[in-house]
Amino acid sequence: MNTTYINDLNNQTTINNIDYTPPKVWEPVADNGGKFTSINRPTAGARHEQTLPVGEQPLQLYSLNTPNGIKVNILLEELAELGVEGAGYDAYKIDIMELDQFGSDFVAINPNSKIPALVDYSDKQNPVRLFESGAILMYLAEKFDKFAPDTSDKQKYADYLSWSMWQMASAPYVGGGFGHFFNYAPYPMQYPIDRFTMETKRQLDVLDQHLAKREYMLGDGEDYYSIVDMLIWPWYGRLALDESYERAGEFLQVDQYTHLQRWAKQIAQRPAVKRAVELELTPLH
Repeated sequence: MNTTYINDLNNQTTINNIDYTPPKVWEPVADNGGKFTSINRPTAGARHEQTLPVGEQPLQLYSLNTPNGIKVNILLEELAELGVEGAGYDAYKIDIMELDQFGSDFVAINPNSKIPALVDYSDKQNPVRLFESGAILMYLAEKFDKFAPDTSDKQKYADYLSWSMWQMASAPYVGGGFGHFFNYAPYPMQYPIDRFTMETKRQLDVLDQHLAKREYMLGDGEDYYSIVDMLIWPWYGRLALDESYERAGEFLQVDQYTHLQRWAKQIAQRPAVKRAVELELTPLH
């Protein structure tokens, strides 16, 4: 049976299924509540036919201005800032609440049905399809030889790989963990909020200690600004600036991470980053 208790989070009365016992075989729940109920299913694949638009530029981006989407926006805008030839792009909005990510064309690019996805039509006879934000950034950085170290500096290159993998492995605890249970779950649940808050604060402290000794994630000076910063900032920089989840800044006491705050503000002032956050995506509909 459900047990009612007073949760000190926001002084709200909440319901927790504290006596829940998982069945031997899990079955989908018809309406499990929460903001993303209509999206989630235990199966993959296309749900409807779709023809994605293809513009005139060599790079075609299909995305949304979430943290993972903003990562790619930043790199594309930084390349535009430098006037890099061949880095022009068209950007289209994949509205996840309209289930655009389950259209046949999008699934053909990304079988995982998550944004962002990108197609490189530089060679129109052999277009290259990419998904996962980290893979897209690494591909473009290597393609244009910008914002990533070469292998000649072994330690710098190792740091680049390590921190890139750290971001991709760690951010789900922030978004799917803390952000979901703090902001999007159908009712507050203390255990998952406590669990993911602790991990999120630990990660913020990892970054704060690291950035106490260097200007950017890989070192000091503009030459060390890299896709590592672009990968990490939309998740952790914006969280440190209290721009991610309602009431999260005060709840997490983000102002105590002074070195992370300094870095986050510095990145936020870059013209390409400002454009990336507000990037206008062309709707499909």
